[in-house]
Amino acid sequence: MPSRRPLQTGFSLVEALIPLTIAGVLLGGALPSLDSFKQRRQLEGSAAQLETDLQLARSAAVAANSVLRMDFVNADGRSCYVLHDGPARSCSCGRDGIPVCADGTTALRSAHFVTGHAVQLRSNVASIGFDPIKGTVTPTASIRLDAPVGQLRLVVNVMGRIRSCAGTGDWPGQRRC
Repeated sequence: MPSRRPLQTGFSLVEALIPLTIAGVLLGGALPSLDSFKQRRQLEGSAAQLETDLQLARSAAVAANSVLRMDFVNADGRSCYVLHDGPARSCSCGRDGIPVCADGTTALRSAHFVTGHAVQLRSNVASIGFDPIKGTVTPTASIRLDAPVGQLRLVVNVMGRIRSCAGTGDWPGQRRC
């Protein structure tokens, strides 16, 4: 009587590698779009944080009944902003991200964008002041956040109101500048 071979179950090595190869190709094609997605989120997050800090500066100036300033610094490929009390341009960015201020000046908030970071900050003014009595901002400012995927701008008017717009790139929910 001839012996029967038992039925084989499972997958051969070749059968198992085919779906893994297809998944690898699909994942490799998706990675560049994931990097773009990450840069967009970093840019949007930086813009939202800056807008929040500008609103904080205005309300904190009124609450403390003293002028607060936000200095914008671009040097050596780094950019930052520092919210502080004291005179204009009395704070700057330290290399380690910690703000460096003149004697008698206290940094209240800061954000640091180092070389190689996806987002860089540019402003048309070096410093803006928030008046505690009127709640106004002097001078008005246009602050630009640049990333490889596009550009967002925050425009601060004399009343301290902030509007955002897309300088470049397609940004859902943002109008063009």
